[in-house]
Parts: sequence; structure tokens; C-alpha cells
Amino acid sequence: MINLYFWTTPNGYKPAILLEELGVPYELRPINISKGEQFEPAFLKISPNNRIPAIVDQAPANGGEPIPVFESGAILQYLAEKEGRFLPTEPKARAEVLQWLNWQMGGIGPMLGQYFHFSRYAPEKIQYGIDRYRNEAERLYGVLDGRLEDRDFVAGDYSIADMAIYPWIRNTISEFPGFENVQRWYDRIAARPAVRRAYHRGAAINEVPTFTKESTAILLGGKPEKAAA
Repeated sequence: MINLYFWTTPNGYKPAILLEELGVPYELRPINISKGEQFEPAFLKISPNNRIPAIVDQAPANGGEPIPVFESGAILQYLAEKEGRFLPTEPKARAEVLQWLNWQMGGIGPMLGQYFHFSRYAPEKIQYGIDRYRNEAERLYGVLDGRLEDRDFVAGDYSIADMAIYPWIRNTISEFPGFENVQRWYDRIAARPAVRRAYHRGAAINEVPTFTKESTAILLGGKPEKAAA
């Protein structure tokens, strides 16, 4: 059994998609980041960076003690290696997948996150920040579009690289129209039953996000009063 510490963000959905694709039993353990639950001491023991997602593998391959893993990219790699799926073992193919996994982790995810921070949530509209991150996000969309010109998935067969990238595209594709190859790839993945199941389970936890002054302040980096005391 895998315990998945989850909230309905793009990063949260990455391991949910993989677990559904693998057919591995897992339990969703919601961490409401709008309420500051990511700062609770029990969660910090699993994810010291106070970010979701995180997992605890209650049945490691070696039969030892439960293994906690934080950071979405590390979780995807850990689970794929454990189950022997969605991450090739052949060196060249493996390198392709890991390159695009890390491209998401260091590129399109952070850049899209910063764009939406400055354009939607920042208390002061700073046009330089909005333009800077939108331009970089659009450039990265172009990189992905070029990559998908002659292939169905980013690194050969469907892999954890696609699962890492998809949730960020799902949340932003309407903002960046005109990338036809990305759209075809997006539609292909969105139609997968496991992907649909992951989002269905997530919607049951947090179908309609609500934002208050306090929750927005927490999401922008603050701590709730009880965690700050």
C-alpha cells in the first residue's frame, strides 16, 4: 500500500496518475495547503520541504521499514523503478525519459507557476514579472511542441515524463493556444482511463477550490497562525 499525501495541484496529480496507471493500491491522504496543513509536524517528518506531494511506501521491495519519499519527480522515479514500468532500463531510452522528467521539474512547471503567481495572485501587478514568465512559459510550450512534432509521447513510449508534464499543460493549455502538437498529445493523454480516474478521485477531495485572504497568504508562502506559534 502506498500512502499518497496529496492536494489538487499539478504536482499532486503526477503520482496519482502513475499509481492509477500501475494499478497499485494507494490511499489518498489530503493535505489542504490552503489551510496550512503542509506545516503540520507529522507531515514535515515525511516532507521536510513542506510541499506536496509525498508518499510513504508501506511495503518496500526489500521488505524493510516504510519508505517516505518527497518531491514529485523523485516519487515518479521511485515508483516506476519499483514496479518496473514507465521508465526504461535501456540506457539511452532511460536517459531520454529522465531528461524530459527533469525538463518539467526545472522548466515548464516552475515557469508556469511563476507566470500564474504574477498574473493572478500577486497582490501587486508587476508587468515585468508577468511578461518575463509568460514569455518563458511560451518558449517552453514551443520546445514541447517541437519535440512532439514526429512522436506521440515525449520520450518514445508513454512514460513518467508524460505524466509529469501533463498536469501542468492541463491547467494552462487554454492560455497558450496554437501549439497543435501539444494539443494532440494533450488529448491523447486526457483520454486515458487511468488519467481520468486520477482526476475523478482528486475532484472528490477538492472539486471547487476556494480562496480567502488567509488561504491566499498561506499559498503565497506564509504560515497559518497555529503553525507559526
